[in-house]
Amino acid sequence: MARLALLSVSNKTGLIDLARSLVEEFDFDLISSGGTAQALKDAGLPVTKVADYTGSPEILGGRVKTLHPRIHGGILARRDVPQDITDLENNQIRPIDLVVVNLYPFEETIAKPGVTLLEAVEQIDIGGPAMLRASSKNFAHLAVLCDPAQYDEYLQELRQNNGVASLEFRQKAALKGFSHTASYDRAIASYLAEAQHYTLSGTQLQSLRYGENPHQPATWYQTGTTPTGWAAATKLQGKELSYNNLVDLEAARRIIAEFTDTPAATIIKHTNPCGTALGSTISEAYQKAFNADSTSAFGGIVALNRPIDAATASELIKTFLECVVAPSCDAEAQEILGKKSNVRVLTLADLSSGNKDTVKAIAGGFLVQASDDIIADTSQWQIVTERQPTPDELAELLFAWKVCKHVKSNAIVITSDRTTLGIGAGQMNRVGSVKIALEQAGDKAKSAILASDGFFPFDDSVKTAAAAGITALVQPGESLRDKDSIKAANELGLVMVLTGVRHFLH
Repeated sequence: MARLALLSVSNKTGLIDLARSLVEEFDFDLISSGGTAQALKDAGLPVTKVADYTGSPEILGGRVKTLHPRIHGGILARRDVPQDITDLENNQIRPIDLVVVNLYPFEETIAKPGVTLLEAVEQIDIGGPAMLRASSKNFAHLAVLCDPAQYDEYLQELRQNNGVASLEFRQKAALKGFSHTASYDRAIASYLAEAQHYTLSGTQLQSLRYGENPHQPATWYQTGTTPTGWAAATKLQGKELSYNNLVDLEAARRIIAEFTDTPAATIIKHTNPCGTALGSTISEAYQKAFNADSTSAFGGIVALNRPIDAATASELIKTFLECVVAPSCDAEAQEILGKKSNVRVLTLADLSSGNKDTVKAIAGGFLVQASDDIIADTSQWQIVTERQPTPDELAELLFAWKVCKHVKSNAIVITSDRTTLGIGAGQMNRVGSVKIALEQAGDKAKSAILASDGFFPFDDSVKTAAAAGITALVQPGESLRDKDSIKAANELGLVMVLTGVRHFLH
């Protein structure tokens, strides 16, 4: 008797090719339900509808299709238990050798703007998880596939093992099945629980060589069933990504996401920018960012918001870099970058989308906060000094403010010509950050802009900045001593803008 495969999938990628191989190469009979059965029929493949196989029609608008003893008996039967075989024979149930199931797109549904609770609930799959769990439990006797990426490997298993998938493969596939249903259930629970519970789950993408240091094991996980963010990036060349690479790449992505209308480049070291700039071309933006602090740029992480072209690639290979990421990379640029084969070059079409929440582990639990993705709005800023900024100064203040948002607190950023000149990051007091940024900027601080991620508690930072030639400052304000800083700015002929928004980054 031919073997029996049950196919019931929401994502039909690769379905027809798999089914055709099962029928023509390995003599499987197919049973299927709903849209999957129709897709197989349209492709000219012989298929029996689940309703015809079970003798029970789909009911409740399709909510009940595969929940039937002829389905679950065929999945759960142990071929080495005589009573199970007798039960199958007495109930005219065929053993099922392969289950191919993926689930209703619940996460995709709830991600849509304005989705209602009713719409979300209707995308909660019941029969699919039941079949996945049953077939994963009985991996000793059948195979389960829940991801189109498994199809080719399964067919290779059949070809290499006389038409039978190995136990090792079946157990690995069962683990993926259980992981898939666990992730699915967590997504539903998180959606329904809202703020009462916060669940975090992921599928292992790869083990990393180590974490921040060689003695720390580390693993990279993907959240959700559909790859997004760095899990969706394409690595064109270079060594495997490390833990620190990924952390720095995410810091770079967050900065570059601030700039969409103009070519922009940023270079990251230890999650802080050492150079960020805008330019008329992406090559110019990168050169300006590199020249902002060429010493620190050595071994840096580069993010570009425009495709890599030959001119930019030629500049990138002039120094040692760990990683480069851009939306895409043309063929000529890729050939040039190939001269530095160790540099990791990635493309990520969507550099602007990040997580809605940030999570940090603490002893006994973890903290969750909304990501700092507020968009700066200069119309809401308050100009508190007698001198008003020119349009160009206001644009420069906005650029400095956007960069400062992504520098570790206490953060000070000095810019001119939409290029960072000096950055003071992570100091224990704000004056210390000001001094570091001014020292790095040097003579270029004259007529430059200064941004501070937090308010000035005293007027000393204002006076220090003015003495170095700074002409305008942007800061959140709301200090009890704002009047002292404003008074000092007026006396020194500076522009001071208060944003009313703080951007601490810990």
